Amino acid sequence: MPELRRVPVNGVELNVALAGSGPAVLLLHGFPHTWELWTDVMAGLAGRHRVIAPDLRGFGASGRAAAGYDAGALAEDAAALLAALGVSSAAVAGIDAGTAPAFLLALRRPGLVRRLVVMEGLLGRLPGAEDFLAGGPPWWFGFHSAGPGLAETVLEGHEAAYVDWFLRAGTLGDGVRPAVRDAFVRAYTGRRALRCAFSYYRALPESAAQIEQAVATARLTVPTMAVGARPVGTALERQLRPVTDDLTGHVIEDCGHIIPLHRPHALLTLLRPFLAGDDTRTP
Repeated sequence: MPELRRVPVNGVELNVALAGSGPAVLLLHGFPHTWELWTDVMAGLAGRHRVIAPDLRGFGASGRAAAGYDAGALAEDAAALLAALGVSSAAVAGIDAGTAPAFLLALRRPGLVRRLVVMEGLLGRLPGAEDFLAGGPPWWFGFHSAGPGLAETVLEGHEAAYVDWFLRAGTLGDGVRPAVRDAFVRAYTGRRALRCAFSYYRALPESAAQIEQAVATARLTVPTMAVGARPVGTALERQLRPVTDDLTGHVIEDCGHIIPLHRPHALLTLLRPFLAGDDTRTP
């Protein structure tokens, strides 16, 4: 089992899972997940890497912050976490809600981020995702972003059924292990937990503006890998292509949105050689 540690950053305590030793790899989860999304990936990487998997602010067992759910603030949390752990450079991987913070961290701090892996998320309004968004964003984006407190009021008392829907859809009906499922349900039960999770969606317009401003003045120069499955597929790769110097794209077949839990071995098959490019560098 990974070591769990409380690390104060930017006015909030993050719950962080740590495992292994070697060049650092930072893993950023999405919704409705916690660091436990990465359990199998951590086990597969810990033999050669120092793996760092936080609960994002407001998520899981991390502090319930009143603000700071935009991608830029979450990227700064990630940078502060690495500094607090004494990490001077890291590979960074993000999925879903973790994609935009991982991207901004690599774009803004190429000296800190050695390599970037992004999965099953979109980068605001950048061109390339038009086909994916032809019918509009996924329905829950609007629901989660609706008037303050609406989604929380509707879902309170029904959190388990709601989380289960995402876990089934995100694994093409296969579901996840009971222990992981139960951890996710606990993490998203209660009005405060829901408010924090939905604050990320309510900050999406601000995050989109931050991404547009960032790519207007800089390019992504670190080696980057985009990994798609269902439903995002190649949309993220297409968004990255015009703004990235060194990009590799993959789609994992017969895989749902929750790649690290649904097809962890396929993901590790891609991650290991990509990360091996800088295994000789110090963490």
